[in-house]
Amino acid sequence: MAAKEKEISFEEALNELEQIAEKLERGQMTLEDSIKAYERGMDLKKICSERLKEAEGKIEFLAKAPDGKIVKESAIREHKEKEKKNKEEILF
Repeated sequence: MAAKEKEISFEEALNELEQIAEKLERGQMTLEDSIKAYERGMDLKKICSERLKEAEGKIEFLAKAPDGKIVKESAIREHKEKEKKNKEEILF
């Protein structure tokens, strides 16, 4: 990933991605330009996904443990546990 992409914020990446999507939907670009725009869009999607993952990793919340104590938990860990439980329920 280029240094410029590292510096781009989530909001900037999302805005550019939306602009690219609008241009592609209009269908007024050449095939070559469409391919370049699509490739840039994929790069921006990756940037947005990485930024969201970083943000999720920073989010913590207070929860009450089974023994009644208040504990800090990671939003990612909680989400993964719920996903695992849902998959187990589907299997059985």
